[in-house]
Amino acid sequence: MSYSSIPKDLRGLRACLSCSLIKSFDQFENDGCENCEDFLRMRNNSDNVLDCTSKNFDGMVASMSPAESWVAKWQRIATFCPGVYAISVSGHLPHSITKEMKRNGINLRSRDTSQRH
Repeated sequence: MSYSSIPKDLRGLRACLSCSLIKSFDQFENDGCENCEDFLRMRNNSDNVLDCTSKNFDGMVASMSPAESWVAKWQRIATFCPGVYAISVSGHLPHSITKEMKRNGINLRSRDTSQRH
């Protein structure tokens, strides 16, 4: 099981627009997103970190055992690595990335509550 880096400071945090994992800009740039690195490719790519994360998010939930947590199931993060996640994230992935995800059969669920009905 892979573990995410826990944010070291509460200032300047960002959330992944795909899975809602919260880390600092530097942590995303150094380590990528443990859940989404295969298709978001943020490691060593500051442009992708800016495009694929958002500093606008609400709430946080930490999960050490996502598969066993009802909160993780409710947040749709039960299959993700342990870490700190945003409850909702504002923003959208670039069209080119969502198009590539669809082409590769990766289902994207919006974490943006302004898009929910």
